[in-house]
Amino acid sequence: MMDFAIFWDWLSFAVRWLHVVTGIAWIGSSFYFVALDLGLRQRPGMPVGAFGEEWQVHGGGFYHIQKYLVAPAEMPEHLTWFKWESYATWLSGFAMLCVVYYAGADLFLIDPNVLPMSVPVGILLSLATIGVGWVVYDLLCRSPLGKSDTGLMLVLYCVLVFIAWGLTHL
Repeated sequence: MMDFAIFWDWLSFAVRWLHVVTGIAWIGSSFYFVALDLGLRQRPGMPVGAFGEEWQVHGGGFYHIQKYLVAPAEMPEHLTWFKWESYATWLSGFAMLCVVYYAGADLFLIDPNVLPMSVPVGILLSLATIGVGWVVYDLLCRSPLGKSDTGLMLVLYCVLVFIAWGLTHL
């Protein structure tokens, strides 16, 4: 039994750090693309459909990057997708949710002094909150409010505070 407890502690430690590292990778690539977008310049003679371009230097090499808002008529055979940083962050976060918070729900998820509930009910409430939160977020982004970044962020902040308050009082 002691061996399993030690294994579980190491698994919990590993999944937490995996989530931190993948989150840093996602944030780093996001910052890179924000900086890239801010540096885009238009010039005469750009290819049809090109929105802007930027020249960069790194590690002794030069990079010439062109941004298209719509896919060009001919796509290259090799195309790099920047999606795995976000996927890995989401998957490692869900793994952490399962390993740390759901497996240790009595310690990390449920406060019997606030509301005594069973572990399965606490887990279902957590999953329902994630699902409903995603739907509310999606609906707000698609609403007219989604056209105002500041307004959307203020409403999302208020929704987040309300949900956090509500879940700590259940």
